[in-house]
Amino acid sequence: MKTLRIHSLDKGWCDKDAMMLHAAFQLLVDFMEQEEPDQIVDWGADPLHKKAWKEIRSLYRWWTRTRPARRDPLDEKGLKRPPMRWEKVPGSDCKRLREYDKKEYPEYERAFRKHVRLEKKWEDEDQKNFHRLVEVRGFLWT
Repeated sequence: MKTLRIHSLDKGWCDKDAMMLHAAFQLLVDFMEQEEPDQIVDWGADPLHKKAWKEIRSLYRWWTRTRPARRDPLDEKGLKRPPMRWEKVPGSDCKRLREYDKKEYPEYERAFRKHVRLEKKWEDEDQKNFHRLVEVRGFLWT
């Protein structure tokens, strides 16, 4: 039985959408780092292989260098954070996070807005590159 060890995920809970992305790219990393495809396959054999190899290397670089370099503005050192306060939802047993004073925490508010924009951009980028990886799946063998 084969076990896939996903090195890019922290221990603990992980939603399946993230797990799927990380598992697929772990397979790419394993292919590149363990199978030495550049030594075994003649990627210049025809235009199709040449194009696939360029794409495989591009995706590998994105996953191992570009993506890990992402920096969340909310992780900025010294960022003054508002307190997390919960309030009861009227007519319910539920609680919700209480709104903080945005004027008292302007740096946090700017960082949070930037975080939301980047999170959307990064999700789109992950999805696009996941599709790219699926497109070259048939070339991931040695």
